[in-house]
Amino acid sequence: MKHLDSSLTQWLQNFESHELVQQMAELCDSSAMIIVDQHHQIVLWSVAAEKLLGLKQSEVLGQSCAVEYDISEGLKKQQQSLQLRRSDGQTIAVKQYAQALFDSNGEFAGGLCLLQPCTAQSSALLLSDTIESPHSQNFQGIISRSEQMLAVFQIIQSAAKTEATVLVRGESGTGKELVARAIHDLSSRRQQPFLAINCAALSSNLLESELFGHIRGAFSGAIKDHAGLFNQADGGTLFLDEVAELPLELQAKLLRVIQERVYTPVGDTRSYSVDVRIVAATHRALREEVKAGRFREDLMYRLRVVPIFIPPLRERREDINLLLAHFIDQHNQKKLRQIETIDPQAMRLLLDYQWKGNIRELQNVLEYAFVVGQGPILQIAELPPEFRESQGPIKELADSVVLSATEEKQTIEQALKQCNGKVTAAAKSLNMSRATFWRKRKAYDL
Repeated sequence: MKHLDSSLTQWLQNFESHELVQQMAELCDSSAMIIVDQHHQIVLWSVAAEKLLGLKQSEVLGQSCAVEYDISEGLKKQQQSLQLRRSDGQTIAVKQYAQALFDSNGEFAGGLCLLQPCTAQSSALLLSDTIESPHSQNFQGIISRSEQMLAVFQIIQSAAKTEATVLVRGESGTGKELVARAIHDLSSRRQQPFLAINCAALSSNLLESELFGHIRGAFSGAIKDHAGLFNQADGGTLFLDEVAELPLELQAKLLRVIQERVYTPVGDTRSYSVDVRIVAATHRALREEVKAGRFREDLMYRLRVVPIFIPPLRERREDINLLLAHFIDQHNQKKLRQIETIDPQAMRLLLDYQWKGNIRELQNVLEYAFVVGQGPILQIAELPPEFRESQGPIKELADSVVLSATEEKQTIEQALKQCNGKVTAAAKSLNMSRATFWRKRKAYDL
């Protein structure tokens, strides 16, 4: 391979690079070739792109690339299906092949995009679980093409083959219960019950009764025996969401169930054997909870035999348009409104948004849009108010301004927040080049 690289490098010296690229673009007469620079501005727009999208080179060169076929810094390689709107208003289905490019210093230098017309028109805005790329999957109802999530899928498959207790950690809205259900559905227990409970939703007494059951007369109002979730889930899987919120006295009871496979209902003197697999979940770091004295260390080790971490949506932005397509398709099937495409400016806001509520927040945003809007195009005005709130002025960070590292980090963080996470806009507001802004943002881990 090294010999091949050396031979290719030597051969390329026979050509002017721009001429070679132009000839390659002309050769791909059935696929539109688009190249953007590090500022996301179009530097190449092939003849095939003119024919496919109805826009002349003179109209687009030097302009910001439309969000539907732009290439983000975090995109390594992507294959997906899109529906694009031509300049004449016609909607066309295309396959997009995109690749981010980086210079010798590892800085984002732009990207290459190929658009290939599909032979048949699709009614979906974007494909979800039918995308053919190996980097895109619908895994047991979990929609993702992220490399991080593909690793999670592998752990789920491996864990499902065992009886090991699993601890799923992730922010609210990342889909922890979907992971638990996937483990159950892929396991030998799939024909048995899958039950779930949120440990933060009930008081200590009610939670104990729900988990372990109670006998008649155990407390005021206990007029009959009640089978708890451990009894009901016997042979199956019990999902304990927000397990870090479990009171200490119940943590001891849970530990006994895991260790001895027996439980005692409230008010009862007898113990009952049970065969239940436990999958727990939390958004907290259990080690920190142990240090704070709020969680038993022995229980932590019993729960996290197989730990699974779900990255937040903001760290896997390549999944955003996939999830948008998935939830739009779900709402379209209800026939109350049919969204066929998203306005480019609205799409830019959706892609750049921080999604602190993760997938659940994205789902709610789309539900809001379906309720308040009409017509086949999702417009900016149909997004929740937080997407349209005007921000105050941002302090300009010119070269002549000398700030401490802390002040500079805070200023960059403020710029990102006020520009809804848009790097180009934030850099411009600080009078800083995009490359410099990106490098500083990476250095400060923002």
